Amino acid sequence: MHRRAPQRFSTPVAKPPARAFAAVIAANAALAFGPWFVRMADTGPVAAAFWRILLAAPLLCVAAFASGARPGRLTGSLWALLAISGVAFAADLGFWHLGIVRTTLANATLFGNSATLIFPVYGFLVARAWPGRAQGAALLLALSGGALLLGRSYQLDPRHLGGDLLCLLAGILYALYFILMLRVRATMASLPALALATLASILPLLAFAMLLGERIVPHAWGSLIGLALVSQVVGQGLMIYALGQLSPLVIGIALLTQPIVAGAIGWVVYDERLGAPDLVGVALVAAALVLVRRTPRLAPAVPPMAEDA
Repeated sequence: MHRRAPQRFSTPVAKPPARAFAAVIAANAALAFGPWFVRMADTGPVAAAFWRILLAAPLLCVAAFASGARPGRLTGSLWALLAISGVAFAADLGFWHLGIVRTTLANATLFGNSATLIFPVYGFLVARAWPGRAQGAALLLALSGGALLLGRSYQLDPRHLGGDLLCLLAGILYALYFILMLRVRATMASLPALALATLASILPLLAFAMLLGERIVPHAWGSLIGLALVSQVVGQGLMIYALGQLSPLVIGIALLTQPIVAGAIGWVVYDERLGAPDLVGVALVAAALVLVRRTPRLAPAVPPMAEDA
């Protein structure tokens, strides 16, 4: 009589696909331009988030329909997941945009991506497995680099604390959005999933902006169009695609490329200079990305992702 082999909650798979890895890096580079567009907008910060979503929604819906998506085929539970995802994303953008105008670009982006830690931890809990040595080392390097960047930003001006806290709250909501969209992506391709979640976030953002008494209608549209195309269509589009192809650990560490790019923008545009410790932080994050790219990962115990056309 043979003993039954113990159940495995995760299985080794190949290292992250090159196309998906390139997509998540490009997504974060595009998303890092968001705070700059928000600062340039002549509306309120939450109103800018509303226009980001409203202007991007038609393009995403057309692309999703062209890919063969038909909303009538969705189940009630999937509709509920999409609705909650949209509200979570709206809250994330609202609090993040409020924080952007109260702190540096690099700090706003770093705190706004605190999902760097939350999302990988969620992935390990779902997989019921601790990270391997190389995975743990990559996460430790990334968190060390992020903490160094954060500490430097706070030292430059403690008055940024209010904006930092708003962005931290946004980061928690961003992690919730990722978790919800990971479940959506188990049965939906990336384009329809993003299009429907985007639609669900329009009204909450408009209500939030009106509640704050912000200016809604802009005089100049350039920065808002850039915000919609670069951040929502390109940035979120590539991010949701990568979400179906990469582990939470890879996604989480890749998020730390955003404050690096945002810090460079802040340095060039607003003279928010990076010192030697900041550059060390950047190097630690880069090393983490190289390590996690070269290391085989463990597939989390979640349903397989829906394929993209």
